[in-house]
Amino acid sequence: MSLSDSSSFSTPPPPIVLVFAGTDPTGGAGLQADILTLASLGCHPLSVVTAVTVQDTIGVDDYLPMDPEWIVDQARSVLEDMPVAAIKIGMIGSVEAVAAIAEVVSDYPDIPLVLDPVLSSGRGDPLANEELMAALIDLLLPQTTVLTPNSIEARRLAEEPEDDDEEDEGGEADARDTSDLAVCARHLIDMGCEFVLITGAHEQGAQVVNTLYNTRGVMDAQAWERLPGSYHGSGCTLASALAGFLALGQDVAEAAREAQAYTWQTLKHGYRPGMGQFIPDRMYWVHGDE
Repeated sequence: MSLSDSSSFSTPPPPIVLVFAGTDPTGGAGLQADILTLASLGCHPLSVVTAVTVQDTIGVDDYLPMDPEWIVDQARSVLEDMPVAAIKIGMIGSVEAVAAIAEVVSDYPDIPLVLDPVLSSGRGDPLANEELMAALIDLLLPQTTVLTPNSIEARRLAEEPEDDDEEDEGGEADARDTSDLAVCARHLIDMGCEFVLITGAHEQGAQVVNTLYNTRGVMDAQAWERLPGSYHGSGCTLASALAGFLALGQDVAEAAREAQAYTWQTLKHGYRPGMGQFIPDRMYWVHGDE
């Protein structure tokens, strides 16, 4: 039997998810987190490196953005070879990379796209400047199926003017009230994305409330027990899980609920391998728990 004889193999491939993200040598976030999450859910992850980071479980010390041509070549090589069921975008690294990714995904408008707007590390190290955020809003939000910001990211993105028409006669952009997350979600949907899932871990309260919005307003809200500790890669886990469940055929509302439940379990079973944050256990079910 020849290995090149595909007719000899009858097992269909699992759902395939393409991820654009930066690397994380700790395995807590970034591409490594995406790969673990998607594999845990029974998907096959494809990875396109957008940046290489120097970091530990405490924070990010530096990062090197990939050449945009390399990003495009990585993505097109796998997209032209395998049937991708969903796309997830995490850390991008540069304005040029935003443009490169936007060009690639524009050729696949029927593939659901989950965008995790990674603007800073858990410690607060900046990973995106104002120019990158503006490019993200202009080029990627209109192609996004589900945007998954935390409340801080949602407010930052919603504060960005959509276009020059919002400037008044004096040349100043109109101020937006971004204290209300529902208002932020409306602004973000007006910018072009179909759904916004805003996570509430940074808000006050005994529970963490994550809210899914669409063009009509609140679509679903889920409250979760607030767990102690600080976690490295929780946002990556949620966004990748959501992309995975979309690839598995669930609709957005169901995929968002399942992704939150999975992520909460990974945090509940999280561990602290270093001197910084806890890391979610994406393979918690291997240990025989729940």
